[in-house]
Amino acid sequence: MAVIQANRMCEDYSQLESGPLSSFISVYDGHAGSEASKFVSHNLFFNLKNIVSERREVSESVLKKAFSATEEDFLSLVKKQWMNNPQIASVGTCCLAGVLHDGVLFVANAGDSRAVLGRVERGSKRASAVQLSNEHNVNIASVREELYALHPDDSQVVIMKHKCWRVRGLIQVSRSIGDVYLKRAEFQREPLLPKFRLTETFEKPILNSEPEVTVHKLQPEDHFVIFASDGLWEQLSNQEAVDIVHNFPRNGIAKRLLKAALHEAAKKREMRYADLKKIDPGVRRHFHDDITLIIVFIDSHLVSKSPLPPYSIKGGVFPR
Repeated sequence: MAVIQANRMCEDYSQLESGPLSSFISVYDGHAGSEASKFVSHNLFFNLKNIVSERREVSESVLKKAFSATEEDFLSLVKKQWMNNPQIASVGTCCLAGVLHDGVLFVANAGDSRAVLGRVERGSKRASAVQLSNEHNVNIASVREELYALHPDDSQVVIMKHKCWRVRGLIQVSRSIGDVYLKRAEFQREPLLPKFRLTETFEKPILNSEPEVTVHKLQPEDHFVIFASDGLWEQLSNQEAVDIVHNFPRNGIAKRLLKAALHEAAKKREMRYADLKKIDPGVRRHFHDDITLIIVFIDSHLVSKSPLPPYSIKGGVFPR
């Protein structure tokens, strides 16, 4: 796991949970503040455990229900804090969660983080990159088309602003937990800040929290999975990231991958990596985003033989 802060306050959280039957890996990329990503890091896994216990299974529907329950929990928090802390209605987070259970990897994604598998075919020395999730960012044509189809009477549901597409001119992601100001019209009023208030109201949620879930049965050729916020993928391609993880020792590999992304960010601005490192958070956001990444190695000969020891790790901001 590795994290680098670019915003004045780091808006990313991450989490690894392991028990005798399964492992849970997640990256939460917050926006407009850290309240939503922090909240989800404390509640999504808890909700998932309860639903798995009730249903006695891990499945696509279970993951979707866990996301929905967490969304409702956050909405309740917003309602409680609305009058004293109205900006919480404008805070949201992208959510990327992986569950490794019984030799199957479930990946649930809402937002623009990404999970990429590193696969090494038998007899080959090269690793190939396999993307396991789809981003919900309206700068992708198919995502815009999805929103247009969901809101046929709203010609302004996606508009170009500051040289990129944005939902109602405000946000680039179409799915998230939080962002209740674009899901519940009741919050489109004072004391919400004017910059988040729309000129035209809406009858149904513009954004939604339902994740897109992919199910992948692990194979002996599957060596590792990179879970990362979009800050990494803005700098490195899937294959570039997979090549770095595959070609260097495991020890310190997350930090090495993060450093490679920062070198690329510096190169794009025609500056040295050493000079980029000196830039303080806040100003740093003009050069790159917060980056959170988790690399999970899959030792296929161990996956089915012995249960994993229980552990819990929450991601924080590492020193620059």
